[in-house]
Amino acid sequence: MAFVKRDSPLTLACILITILLDMVGYGIIVPVLPELIRELTGGGVSQAAVIGGWLVFVYSVMQFIFSPVLGNLSDRFGRRPVLLGSLLGLTFDYAMMGFAPVVWYLFIGRFVSGVAGAAVATATAYMADITAPAKRTQRFGLIGAAFGLGFIIGPVIGGELGAFGPKVPFYAAATLAFANFLFGVFVLPESLHKTHRRPFSIRRANPFGALISLRKYPVVLWLMLALFMFTMAAQAFPSVYNYFTIEVFRFSSTQIGRTLGLFGIVFALFQAFGVGPLVKRFTETPVVAVGMLAAVVAFAGIAFIDGQMQNWLYLYIVIGAASGLAAPAINGVLSRQVPDNAQGELQGAVNAANSLATIIGPLAATQIFAYFTHGDGSPGYFPGAPFLAASILILGAVALFSYIALRFDLGHKPSVAAHPIVPEMAPPGQILVPKPGKEEAAE
Repeated sequence: MAFVKRDSPLTLACILITILLDMVGYGIIVPVLPELIRELTGGGVSQAAVIGGWLVFVYSVMQFIFSPVLGNLSDRFGRRPVLLGSLLGLTFDYAMMGFAPVVWYLFIGRFVSGVAGAAVATATAYMADITAPAKRTQRFGLIGAAFGLGFIIGPVIGGELGAFGPKVPFYAAATLAFANFLFGVFVLPESLHKTHRRPFSIRRANPFGALISLRKYPVVLWLMLALFMFTMAAQAFPSVYNYFTIEVFRFSSTQIGRTLGLFGIVFALFQAFGVGPLVKRFTETPVVAVGMLAAVVAFAGIAFIDGQMQNWLYLYIVIGAASGLAAPAINGVLSRQVPDNAQGELQGAVNAANSLATIIGPLAATQIFAYFTHGDGSPGYFPGAPFLAASILILGAVALFSYIALRFDLGHKPSVAAHPIVPEMAPPGQILVPKPGKEEAAE
């Protein structure tokens, strides 16, 4: 039984702390993962990158399959039990990876963690439950800020603890995840009232069923495609950055942690103090475009730096952190397209799409990195190749989102919170419809 009420101001702080601790636990292991893989295999950086990519692949496949299940379970039984179960899964994952004597232990940990699902998806639905539709974009920005703050603290701690051995940060992450579980047990209340819950449906509780069930909201599907492209490309940074900086700059785990901490600081500042005011001033559309274009510039810049241009790396990290503006703005638009009792389903579908992106993105990025560093038959040595590929894909996401924004007039018309985009069901003046084409206008 939690000791904080749903309508208490402390509830917002509770869910943000939960996300913060979750991300600290994740960030702790990032700087030392390459070293741990190399220790267990005896291979080099390129081989470690390939194995690291497959570890993310296993995790993402399981999350792709089970995230919609957890989202629908949270709509049926509430957010709290699903969130607590996710945190227990993370505890097992980190402990298994910390005790790993051989590489396949790492895969077992990632498998279990993927099945349990990410706490962030359920926490996002939780935030939607306790927030009025008009304020959700700003609140999602706070989630991003907590996410970024965790990514400041986590990698720095992980880098410093890595000096005592590559497994030490994993033990710390397991301890933190379990502490987060206990925090949720005693502090976090249930956010979804029983009157707002709906029956569990297997048809809707699968990755494709969740997406199909959202087909009555056409804007949602188009926005999710743009978000998918952006997320898939953005995976180049967390998937390859540690291997890239070891290869190009010979970074230690401490240096990796500190530079990721720099990214986290700026990322958190943009999401905490940038998303809300910018959306209020300019609407979501230009904010999304600016965030995506910042990623394009950062990735293209990182792709072409070499070992003598370390200062440029810091500049591009700061620019790239502005990409944090994009996802909360898109999520804010998405959340206003579906009813309150489908927020868990929506976030489950979004998380499934993101998981699909993290199935393809990290595996592609790490394979490209390995191919262009020590791969046989590669056209040349180019460790920045995955970042260049990411920048091109994000340009495509910008073009698609711009088309959606113009076609559905997202920059001017308000979104719908509780009605599908079907004229006969939605109140007058509260529907998003495509702008008429030339033929329609002529009629």
